[in-house]
Amino acid sequence: MSPEERRKMIVRAVLPLIVEHGAAVTTAQIARTAGIGEGTIFRAFKDKDELVEACVYEALRPDGMLELLAEIPLDQPLEQRLAEAIDVLSAYLERLGAVAGAMHRSGARKRGMHGDRQASFAAMRAAVAELFEPERDELRLPPDQLGGIFLSLLFSRARSDEKAADASALIDVFLHGAVKAQ
Repeated sequence: MSPEERRKMIVRAVLPLIVEHGAAVTTAQIARTAGIGEGTIFRAFKDKDELVEACVYEALRPDGMLELLAEIPLDQPLEQRLAEAIDVLSAYLERLGAVAGAMHRSGARKRGMHGDRQASFAAMRAAVAELFEPERDELRLPPDQLGGIFLSLLFSRARSDEKAADASALIDVFLHGAVKAQ
């Protein structure tokens, strides 16, 4: 296994520990979970902090989420595409929240939690905008603008303590408005 492959394997194995323990995870826990000796950790990473930062970076990366959004079939109804997008984006936001919460609870500084938020949001917005493309001629606003509005609604829902609006209600209000048809 190449050094880069070993690093990736360790990060994938350790991510659930970071969600559980944050930066307080021990090298013994890491080694046991990854199925390696503690010395192997330090051949792959200069120290535990570098490994924790690599795990946080991996959790923040939107690549997998963007791939899942791109796989949503554009030939199905818009409501269904948006429901699938909500599932994908909600899972990503939950992962971010879990990692950020664990890091905070463990007393870790916000190391590695920044990423490139603007680039990530722009990529998410573009991926969601693509879901509106088949209906472009029927839309009141351009797909890119709708992608941004849809993400804003979803992000505010994710921050809500009550999670009052379920996915179907959010999609219904987004597509058909809040006022009953007269």
